[in-house]
Amino acid sequence: MTRIDDPIPAPPATTASDALACSPLAGRLFGEIHAATLDCVHCGLCLQSCPTYRATGRETSSPRGRIYLMRGHAEGRLDDPALLAEEAFLCLGCRACETACPSGVRYGEILEKTRAAVREAQPGGPLVRAIERFMLREVVPRRGRLGLLVGLLALAQRLGLMALAQRILPAPLAERARLLPRIPAAAERRRMPAFTPAIGPRRGRVALFEGCVMPEFFGRVNEAARLVLARAGWDVVVPERQGCCGALHAHAGDLERASELARHNVTVFDPMLAEGGIDAILVTSAGCSAALRELEHWIGSDGRALAGGVRDVLDFLAEVGAVDSVSGRAPALALAPIPRRVCYDDPCHLIHAQGIAAAPRRLLTAIPQLELVAHRNPEACCGAAGIYNLTHPEMAARVLAPKLDALEEATPEIVATANPGCAMQIAAGLAGRGSAARVAHPIELLEEASRGSTNGSGR
Repeated sequence: MTRIDDPIPAPPATTASDALACSPLAGRLFGEIHAATLDCVHCGLCLQSCPTYRATGRETSSPRGRIYLMRGHAEGRLDDPALLAEEAFLCLGCRACETACPSGVRYGEILEKTRAAVREAQPGGPLVRAIERFMLREVVPRRGRLGLLVGLLALAQRLGLMALAQRILPAPLAERARLLPRIPAAAERRRMPAFTPAIGPRRGRVALFEGCVMPEFFGRVNEAARLVLARAGWDVVVPERQGCCGALHAHAGDLERASELARHNVTVFDPMLAEGGIDAILVTSAGCSAALRELEHWIGSDGRALAGGVRDVLDFLAEVGAVDSVSGRAPALALAPIPRRVCYDDPCHLIHAQGIAAAPRRLLTAIPQLELVAHRNPEACCGAAGIYNLTHPEMAARVLAPKLDALEEATPEIVATANPGCAMQIAAGLAGRGSAARVAHPIELLEEASRGSTNGSGR
């Protein structure tokens, strides 16, 4: 194994490195990767922020170690290219290292390009990889196919087949099956109205980004956002032609498909932004908003307008004074009490990728009688990381365990988090420990609190 402090010997004449080198895409990407890795000064401040380093204690499983492997490969000095491929996908991509890094290394961007280069050089592979690629390319971004699959899963749950599968499947598959949340009723999975007018004094117009997984598993979250925004004085438009943001594809190393999806959304939202028809594009999923705000990394200047228009819905509501006065304006929402103990848990792609930590807490603390309870290290990764808990279940479980310990100590009635993967991962973990705490998106609590207000009556 290559050590960080030792020079990397030149590779043999024929290795996996040669396979990477002969791919034009991989070669171009590794050139870009090499330039980006030069920002890393190997100070080590990222080590303790890295979940996989804390779990394994291996230098190669740290951001610094992975960057060293990337640079070594790009310079043709890496003696074990398979190690780079392994570590590139063992990484959770939580980007906590970016928050800790004093040099401003864009680790998330480097990681996605490394995964893309590895995937390009090794297009075949095990059955699991082929299934993953098929699901991400042919099912997840295709509304009809994903809806059909989710409908079949809902039927299986109602018939008790999923519970039976969890009892008879081998342990690794049973654990993956337990991550599946209860599928909402078909009524909750219907598409939202294309236009919802503001209630009361009109403050502007926003577009709501639905995503692909959110409407099927967390339609109630998008619906809560629509209602809260309308009650706060915003017209809400939901473009029919919008599609998957491509985040899962980029995380899996399929930058080609991620770029295709990004360009489609550009054709949908750019005209609306250019015409001044909307003030912002609001997103309820931290992973989606982070991906959309970084489209320039995938498609260059073509993604600039869309990326600049995207906002996380919680950050937006806090900024425009939905719950407290801003610039002399009265709060837009009247909030009823919710007497509950709530722990807020930071999604990695909200706090680390977007730097948003205060806004969700500000909204929650504005709800009367809601007790916001702190717990240890809320910014630590939960192990969901897109589909990481499916591809690396053992490491995902190791990463999740300390968070569950902290939440159990805090004894909340509700755990609030703003990303679908985090919600599913934490909910499954709490259920596995017999906890009665439920998991909700902060916007759901805000919708509940604003439901009985004067502004919110009738909707």
